[in-house]
Amino acid sequence: MSSSTRPRTFLLAFMMLCTLLGFGCPLSCEVCRGSGPTCSGKLKTCEDGKDACVVLVGESNTKGQHSVNTYKACMKFSDCYSGFVSTTMSPKDYMVSNAHCCQSDGCNRGSIPPPQNNRTENGLQCPACIAPFRETCPGTQAARCVGRETHCIYFAGNVQAGIFNAKFATRGCATESACHTKVGAEVPSASYLYFLRRADCLPAPQPPGRAE
Repeated sequence: MSSSTRPRTFLLAFMMLCTLLGFGCPLSCEVCRGSGPTCSGKLKTCEDGKDACVVLVGESNTKGQHSVNTYKACMKFSDCYSGFVSTTMSPKDYMVSNAHCCQSDGCNRGSIPPPQNNRTENGLQCPACIAPFRETCPGTQAARCVGRETHCIYFAGNVQAGIFNAKFATRGCATESACHTKVGAEVPSASYLYFLRRADCLPAPQPPGRAE
């Protein structure tokens, strides 16, 4: 047996032993963050408690600055949502994402389709605000919901980008899929990691004269 095949053979035997004996072998996921619809990085062993791999492609617009980014990492499966999420705080502040969660070594390698970004207004509105460095925001403005956004959200907690960590609060429109997010969750976007202390998600009120 050549020396180059020994590490792979040992790793395969180790993983088979873990499976057969029911040991809690740590998961390994590809980890990277980059601009564009895909990124690539090294496989890294997940921390205790993180039992899923995620790949997420997000499109965002912040005060008119548009970007598309990809994020791959380990996370808790209970916090992970596979599918499409859209949020809108104003015409110039929105974020859409497509994500896939899985639970086998390196399963987040490769790419997934970018999110479909339908900006057509659907007639619903929600209280809206963005309050960096604060724990609350009043929602005195109104966001016009678009596409599949049928719910109003109020999220608050901390947002992390690299070594930067700050409080935030935001309100606006969202797809029903955003209701998967719960208090205490670590929620990735393509650019940031959110630690939530508040996660309210309710159906948007019907406008006057519109049937339920």
